[in-house]
Amino acid sequence: MSNSREIINVQAGQAGNQVGEVFWQKILEEHGINNSGVYEGSDPLQLQRAGVYFDEVSGGGQTRYVPRSVQVDLEAGVCNKLRSGPIGSLFRPDTFLTAEPGAGNNWAKGYYTEGAELADNILDIVRKQAESCDALQGFQILHSLGGGTGAGLGSLMLNKLREEYPDRMMATFSVLPSPKVSETVVEPYNAMLSIHQLVDSSDLTICIDNEALYGISQRTLKIAAPSFTDLNNLIAQVMCGVSTSLRFPGQLNGDLRKLGMNLIPFPRLHFLLPSYAPFYDPKAKHFEKDSVQDLTKALFDRKNLLVACDPRFGRYLTAATIFRGNISSREAQYAVHDLQQKNSAQFVEWIPDNVSVSLVRVPPVGQTQAATCLSNSTAMQELFKRTMEGFSAMFKRRAFLHWYTGEGMDIMEFSEAENNTLDLISEYQQYQEATADEEEGEYEEEIAAEESYEQ
Repeated sequence: MSNSREIINVQAGQAGNQVGEVFWQKILEEHGINNSGVYEGSDPLQLQRAGVYFDEVSGGGQTRYVPRSVQVDLEAGVCNKLRSGPIGSLFRPDTFLTAEPGAGNNWAKGYYTEGAELADNILDIVRKQAESCDALQGFQILHSLGGGTGAGLGSLMLNKLREEYPDRMMATFSVLPSPKVSETVVEPYNAMLSIHQLVDSSDLTICIDNEALYGISQRTLKIAAPSFTDLNNLIAQVMCGVSTSLRFPGQLNGDLRKLGMNLIPFPRLHFLLPSYAPFYDPKAKHFEKDSVQDLTKALFDRKNLLVACDPRFGRYLTAATIFRGNISSREAQYAVHDLQQKNSAQFVEWIPDNVSVSLVRVPPVGQTQAATCLSNSTAMQELFKRTMEGFSAMFKRRAFLHWYTGEGMDIMEFSEAENNTLDLISEYQQYQEATADEEEGEYEEEIAAEESYEQ
């Protein structure tokens, strides 16, 4: 376990903690660890890099694996449920932090008032966990952007951690609200204020939206009325897929920094679309084995995307595919290369070899093989445009703003968030339209400009 580069997990708010619970349950299963943290598996690969997410604690003649995680919420309900649930005894008792009043779906409460009071305590818990790490690679934050705690306090934590650990990777799994599946009317405000923070403070944001989750549950898994449990299950499945190359030995993208290096060509464009295959109806017992070609095709099909946007209307800047199970490296490389050749118009030509392929022998529990893809596509702007529309419609009329200004927030911050997101959308558009010759021309212009400046 010594060669692991550790990650500290921070889960904030109701969604963050509910998704976190399922994520830890799935990870325990994959690493052969039971609910009390004791290893019961049989495959030595399971423990080789378990140290990425778990601390090894010895005592009473037995070794326990304890999640390196902090659970935060501004109301105690969800955390109490987690504490008394099946994996409650797994976490260190001092890593739960809750307050009484709740953030009432108000971003300003999570960021400026109620949340700010908890910030120092959260940092203390994180510090303790960081001190026991040999080589901390970074943090992952699980939160949703539509509410108060996950969005507001989640953004605050991101900024505080960025100040305290400036040279570590900040990755977030961010659940974006969608107008079709809305919990509260102020979701566009909360999401917009969060995106504004994520653009500047996160290194890697893996976006998931409720609309796509509903689509997959209803269309593919044949669940007529999906519950949050169903949706959280999907998110956790994808999180396990994304973190596979960090948790098991493989040839590529072995840590967050390498993943970032391969996926983020421009620092602001770090919003990634995850996709997963195969999603299948668990009742369909005759589960057929997909060919590597089918798996690859499914990864780039919008039906398997966890964000409701259409990659055919954008272009892929980069992508990372992770195959799991007994799959030959040649076959995977060939399938990905073949897909790129056939759809070359969808991939920008000015980034050569922009799709990476990693292989991990350990399949997900209950499947013989699976694949996950993280792609950086300019189609992501659809998501921001959608949030923007909801935001602008209310902000024009200054609707509901008193709830935010009442917590000491400045209206200017709303305008800044709006402008930052507009800039982001136009950056995506610019790279979508860029061709290889243009990039070369711009590059030459930049060099010329620099030379004249130096003179």
